[in-house]
Amino acid sequence: MSKRSEIVAAESCVALGATDARLESYPNRELTLGTLTIARALPVRDRRLVGPWCFLDRFGPLTFSDGKPMDVAPHPHIGLQTVTWLLQGEVVHDDSLGYESVLRPGGVNVMTSGNGIAHAEQTPRENTGQLNGVQLWVALSGAHRHMSATFEHVTEVPAIESGAGRIQVFAGTLQGQTSPAVHFSEILGADLHVYTGQTLTLPLRPNFEHALLVLSGDATLADQPLDERVLYYLGTTRSEAHVSTRYGCRLLLIGGPPFPEQILMWWNFVARTEDEIAQARADWEDHRRFGEVAAYMGPRLSAPSLVRFARPNPVS
Repeated sequence: MSKRSEIVAAESCVALGATDARLESYPNRELTLGTLTIARALPVRDRRLVGPWCFLDRFGPLTFSDGKPMDVAPHPHIGLQTVTWLLQGEVVHDDSLGYESVLRPGGVNVMTSGNGIAHAEQTPRENTGQLNGVQLWVALSGAHRHMSATFEHVTEVPAIESGAGRIQVFAGTLQGQTSPAVHFSEILGADLHVYTGQTLTLPLRPNFEHALLVLSGDATLADQPLDERVLYYLGTTRSEAHVSTRYGCRLLLIGGPPFPEQILMWWNFVARTEDEIAQARADWEDHRRFGEVAAYMGPRLSAPSLVRFARPNPVS
């Protein structure tokens, strides 16, 4: 296809890269996908990236007795990794490489889109009637964003146990524990479970910027109460953080060095130019490049118009 001249209503995301420790709060935006409530924590106004993390959706908690609360039809990705982490329930992943996996709590799915992949996510027929988790995106660097697509299913990530709590490391390294999932930038993703009446001390890398999201319970950071549905940005230069709770809490911790490249996000694409986005959209609509998700029974998603600001699909 020749060069495109359309204006693409994409979102420019650049690392603001704080050079000091701070505590800034960013309320999530609420979205719905059928009966599923989504709280979008990234990107939000004035905070587009935390390290290489460029997208964070919190879905659930939801209890159901029938139906399929998650049913995201096949759709394409370029230039990113999707990272899916569950607190409760099950999610079936199918993609155009032919991979199928059932994700359960304690494991993580990492899909590297590279130059192009399509996938679908849905609630399996056999389930526990619960759904509760997060999905994140990692922006791929210029050196890796055109690589071939891959998929990785980790059944159990490493955990760190102490009298104060339990930490599950689903991306990167913390306290000597490293997730087996492959990433292409320095990164950190962890689920923190702080026990009743305890204070959990977290060693942090000062060159990383970090953020916290309360998943459940009451939490306090440096005498500051933390609310659910709010992303708390911690800045850089911190060597540790102390999270306290009265009745028990669970939090998501993400981090990494400020991302050195400016990215352009439109729909489910992370790119650098409008031409790349226009080409990827055309390829998806014309059934090129991304392949088909043969395991999914039903139609795939159509791409929105380039001139319409197209937010990513919830749980995408």
